[in-house]
This record gives sequence, structure tokens and C-alpha cells, in this order.
Amino acid sequence: MDSRSSNFSVKWMRLGIVLFIGWAVLLLSIVAPAADRELTWTGCDITKKAFMDEIAKAYKQKTGVTIKITGSGATKGIRAVASGASDLGGTCRPWLLDSQGLKHPEEKDAELVHVAWDALVVIVHPENPINNISQENLQKIFTGEITSWKSLGGPDMRIALIERESKDSGVGHMFRRLVFGDPEYEFKTEAIHVSSSSPLEKLIEQTVIAVGVDGVSSARKSGVKILAIDNIAPTKENIATGRYPLFRPLFITINKQGAPVARQVIDFMLSPAGQAIIAAQGTVNLEEGKALKPLWLKKKNSLGFNGLPPEAAVLRP
Repeated sequence: MDSRSSNFSVKWMRLGIVLFIGWAVLLLSIVAPAADRELTWTGCDITKKAFMDEIAKAYKQKTGVTIKITGSGATKGIRAVASGASDLGGTCRPWLLDSQGLKHPEEKDAELVHVAWDALVVIVHPENPINNISQENLQKIFTGEITSWKSLGGPDMRIALIERESKDSGVGHMFRRLVFGDPEYEFKTEAIHVSSSSPLEKLIEQTVIAVGVDGVSSARKSGVKILAIDNIAPTKENIATGRYPLFRPLFITINKQGAPVARQVIDFMLSPAGQAIIAAQGTVNLEEGKALKPLWLKKKNSLGFNGLPPEAAVLRP
């Protein structure tokens, strides 16, 4: 074989090796598990504490996929997903509607999947002697008709109201819906405003005269005291059966065009293993809260919850 033929053969051999390596890499990228894949999750502190932290740990152990969690509120839990800025999200409120009854333009591309149940609770400092409050008196605190703990059977001290700064927050929106029947209701008393549930809890932990409204899934993991409402404590059993009145659904959000790898996380959360993790955190999962389905539909209809997703999407079997 002359030198030109030898060089030609070497070139073809090298090209064959390069092509083989290229095809091997491509094949591995298709069939290999997403061991080092990272997904992003943005959402409310309540959904995060209710189950998402533990779900992320279990999912990474099962699949190798890391879920990077950012707790930045229920609104971002919908809108960051709708815009494509986050793979997944979590929210404790439904979509918002515009004046024509259509989904808010920044939220319309988000899909909401019901995965668990939560409840709104009244929280106070641990040393507060009050253990119970009526819904009527709770309303009166926010309307400014009750301004002293003495009116509720407590010490002669003024009430310091701590509240979420936005009507669109998960707690702000749902509290207005469930207690006042109006998502645009303007509270008529002075209050200290905070950006999310975590600073609300911390401020109430430090302020003897403070009171606020929170999600039970987050509140029970903090150092605050949780009050009964109309003498019904927000225990897991009372929430699951609907005896405690201020129950609400928790959602995971995904973009309508969300990638299959993101949808697989939701499938895991709805699986027996995922639902068991949710229940183990003290949160009411779908099976535990099955009695809430008809109660929620009744509540939705009576209060005009037109912004909720269709029942088929919200109340999954």
C-alpha cells in the first residue's frame, strides 16, 4: 500500500471513530436517566413547607433529579411558571380573573393541579391566653370594630394586626374569599404589612399583642400559637372532614407546554408514594381529604369562586 492510500485509510478510520463517539454520546443522552438534571420550583411558603421540601428530597433520591426550590409567594408560583421562568410552582390560591371573567393574562398559561389540602388559621404569640375566636370576631378585627384583646376575653392590650401586603397573595386572596366573600375586600384597620408567611410568623412569634392569618401547613412548623375557630381546632382530622371551616386546596403549577420531565414530578406527587410523603408531613392528602370534594364544590358555588380550575383538574380522584 502506498503512502497516499495509507493516509486515506487513516483519515477514514479517524472519521469513523469520531462518528462512533458522536452517536454513542447521543444515544446515552437519550437512554440515560436524568441523573444530574435540575428543575426549578417557585411558589408560596405554605406549599413549600406543607410538602415540597420533602418531595424534592425524595424525588432526587428516586431519580437523581434536583428540584431547586424558591419560596417567593403564590402569585409567582403561578406567573413564573406561566412565563416559562420556572419549571414548576406551588400556589395556595386559584387563578385570578379579569373584569371579563377571563384568566389574568400573566396566569393564563399556567396549569393548576390539585395535590393536597390546607386551611387558613389565626395565629398569635405563644403567651397569648386566647385559645379560640369566632369568625364574627375575626371579621371585626379586620374591620376595626375590635381593637383590644380585652374584647376577646384577653388582657387589656391593643391588638397589633399583621397581614400580607397583597390582596393577590395566597393567604390574602383566600382569606378575603372565605371570610368576607369578596376577593377585593378592603380591610378597614391599621396593620403591619409583610411580604410572605415566613416573616409574618416570625413577627408574631416576637410580638405578644400580635395576630395574623396564615396557612396551617406553615404555621404548625413555626413557633406561633394557632387558635380554634368557633371552638373547632384546625387539627388534621377536623380539616380532612370539613369540620374546620376555612379549608382550601393546594396546587402544583406547570406551564401548559411543560416538559415531560417536569410533568413526571407531578405524577410522582400524585402517586401513592408522593401522597404518602404529603400525609407524613401532617398535610391532608387527596385520599385523606376525599370528604372535602363535595364540600369544596358547594363552598365554591356559594361564594362565587369562578376563578377556580374546572373540577376535573382541581379535584382529581
